[in-house]
Amino acid sequence: MIDITWNLFSKTGDIETYLLLKQIEEDSLQRDDVETYTEIEKNE
Repeated sequence: MIDITWNLFSKTGDIETYLLLKQIEEDSLQRDDVETYTEIEKNE
């Protein structure tokens, strides 16, 4: 996802879109971490 956000920003120069995509990326990573932790707890 990093390449997508950077490529979009470098082509458009639209910082608002770049920051929005970075926030979405961060939220997605946090969600993945929670899901992984939940899976580990279920298996214990």
